[in-house]
Amino acid sequence: MLNSPVPTSSPLAVAAEAPDRNLALELVRVTEAAAMAAGRWVGRGDKNGADGAAVRAMRTLVHTVSMNGVVVIGEGEKDEAPMLFNGERIGDGTGAEVDIAVDPIDGT
Repeated sequence: MLNSPVPTSSPLAVAAEAPDRNLALELVRVTEAAAMAAGRWVGRGDKNGADGAAVRAMRTLVHTVSMNGVVVIGEGEKDEAPMLFNGERIGDGTGAEVDIAVDPIDGT
């Protein structure tokens, strides 16, 4: 057998720098919660109701994610929304420091 060191280009050598896969999956759950909340409003002709439901669902779940995040592109400025505004701290305060852009419903 050959005893060779792990090359620096190996995926094992960059594991510490790679994004956390669990963070990505947690953010998928956040997106899913917003979509499910908005889905209840389909066909009602109330885009603000749908957007509000999606924002509340997203904000509730994003605060459970293991990250120390800040919203850098948010709902607040364009929609004058009180939640998910630029500069808002999100996540549970542990884990990776991240900048987040949010738009629970595109086009509202």
